[in-house]
Amino acid sequence: MSLSLTPRAGLTTLPRIVAVGFRRINKMLQELAPQFADRASVEVLDVGFEHAVTRLRALQAVRPVDVVVAAGSNGDYLRQRLETPVVLVKVGGFDLMRALARAKQVSHRVGLVTYEGMAPDVAQFDGLFELDIVQRSYQTEEEAQASVRALQQEGVPVVVGTGVVADMADQIGLTGVFLYSRDAVREALEDAVEVARAARIEQAKRERLNTILAQLSDGVIAVDLDERIQTLNPAMAQLLGVDPGQWVGQRLSEVCPDLSLQGTLRLALPDLEKIERIKAKALIVNRMPILEQGVLTGAVLSCQDPISIQRVDRHIRTRIKPVASATRHELDAFLGDSTAARQLRDTACACARSQATVLLIGESGTGKELVAQGIHMASDRRDMPFVAINCAALSESLLESELFGYEEGAFTGARKGGKIGLFEAAHNGTLFLDEVGEMPPSLQARLLRVLQAREVLRVGATEPTPVNVRVIAATHRDLLAHVGQGLFRLDLYYRLNILRVDVPPLRARLADIDVIARTLGQQVCRRLHLDPNAAQPLLAALVAQAPHHTWPGNVRELENLIERLMAYAAADAPTLARDRAAAQRRLRQIVPELFSATDGEPLRAERLLPSAGPVLPVASPARGQRPRAGAAASPPDVWAVLRACGGDRQLAAQQLGISRTTLWRWLRETEPPAGGAR
Repeated sequence: MSLSLTPRAGLTTLPRIVAVGFRRINKMLQELAPQFADRASVEVLDVGFEHAVTRLRALQAVRPVDVVVAAGSNGDYLRQRLETPVVLVKVGGFDLMRALARAKQVSHRVGLVTYEGMAPDVAQFDGLFELDIVQRSYQTEEEAQASVRALQQEGVPVVVGTGVVADMADQIGLTGVFLYSRDAVREALEDAVEVARAARIEQAKRERLNTILAQLSDGVIAVDLDERIQTLNPAMAQLLGVDPGQWVGQRLSEVCPDLSLQGTLRLALPDLEKIERIKAKALIVNRMPILEQGVLTGAVLSCQDPISIQRVDRHIRTRIKPVASATRHELDAFLGDSTAARQLRDTACACARSQATVLLIGESGTGKELVAQGIHMASDRRDMPFVAINCAALSESLLESELFGYEEGAFTGARKGGKIGLFEAAHNGTLFLDEVGEMPPSLQARLLRVLQAREVLRVGATEPTPVNVRVIAATHRDLLAHVGQGLFRLDLYYRLNILRVDVPPLRARLADIDVIARTLGQQVCRRLHLDPNAAQPLLAALVAQAPHHTWPGNVRELENLIERLMAYAAADAPTLARDRAAAQRRLRQIVPELFSATDGEPLRAERLLPSAGPVLPVASPARGQRPRAGAAASPPDVWAVLRACGGDRQLAAQQLGISRTTLWRWLRETEPPAGGAR
């Protein structure tokens, strides 16, 4: 017979208690079970011993059983064979006294049969109730039956004992008195509810902990004081290639001696960040004692895979931008509607769609960094760092540490903990190498290595760091000429010159000066808090004069001249607005360099430099020597440049990228072309 009392809908998560007992105790359990319906689901089984074990395991397979309630030998039998907690119905002194009082009503000579041992202090009941108590004990059902028959042979008419004993006494003609009271059974059910509640709390904590451990990328093993494995998370199982179910409950030192926690349990001291090789894998191992309220209760071991740490590092560098140069410009900031400006924007857009290295070639001041920022902002790396460095602005040793970073102690004065290099800072983004032609040859080899292997080795380090960086390089030099002179590596030139963008000088797009000048004027006025209307007459005069100037400083020169105009324009604004001639005269006073290179006529194509490429500076030849082949200008060209500059030697020297002394020496060493004049 089975009685199941399930609480009302919505309370199906209450503890599940199964009470097991025969006849008399079974009847008590069924009577008391409804009283616990609001706190537990109580099921009563009228089976025992092996049949009870079978039934309970079947119930457990369908839905977990929290606690089992049983009495006497039946309860002890279940305790030895079930993993589920078993609460025993206990006999107290009051229960025994009440049972003996009922037995005295039958006879003063009473047999007392108890399970596993004699009841203590029975002698006091002899005197209190004037009884002659004969005690027996049993462990098995056969021993219980033998004890009852022995009492019958001794002439004992009434027997007090468990349900099994009382039933046996009744069967052979004796009077059986049931030892257990309703209070004892009720107390056992109360204990079962409390045990189930505590077990569920503990189970919830364990599941929460296991859920947390399961989400960790670190492998974790926890052991008790006997070093038996209590917890092994999936990450650890994967690192070791084992089944967690086979290791839990085993001693850690036996299944994997390399991970032993015996020293930690013995000394109760942590052992952190040890690099150990376990099952052919290099792991970072931490060992920690587990202290609960100051008492050692176990130990925990955690392992980290260095490859996973590198993966996390790359993930962090992907998600978190390091401090880098702010990108302010997009390709539309390269102003102008001339053919040269449109071609440059189209070429730069094509470069942005690729991941290849870009080489920007152009004179100083033409806006190479603006183009580099525009390519970055138009690419799929726009949300990643843009890091810029001028290779000509730093010494060789400082440039090396800035580009590649260094480890702690790599050199005297190195920062504690080392320093991240610009390649690592630009991870997943763009690194802009301005003036790359000035890079020392020793660093060119390291740069080539980074571009080829996509990994950077810090100064003083032994292990490289993978990087994903797009490089945009810029130069105003003729790199091929540098290669011929042994100043630049040919293999690095080919590695950089995959996508080439020629940034045109300002004199090649004179039609754009109007829009550039007005835009720069507005920017300068906002920065200096000036009235933009005050400088309009001078700006108009500058734009009109612009075609007569060769603009050796390009857009940078134009910006500087405009800022100078803005600084002087406020006082003269009313007069200049009415008199265009006055504006022209004032412009000549403020920026005389606009008028020194020409005779007032617009520049014609034949008056510009004959070279189709950008004007590139050249090294001065030694005294008595002609310039080397491959230089940007040879001595016969000097006269052509001088004529294009209207005889202005200072301007001609600027165009050639040489000093006035060198220009004078070249002119002295060469004869002017036919028809030319010194």
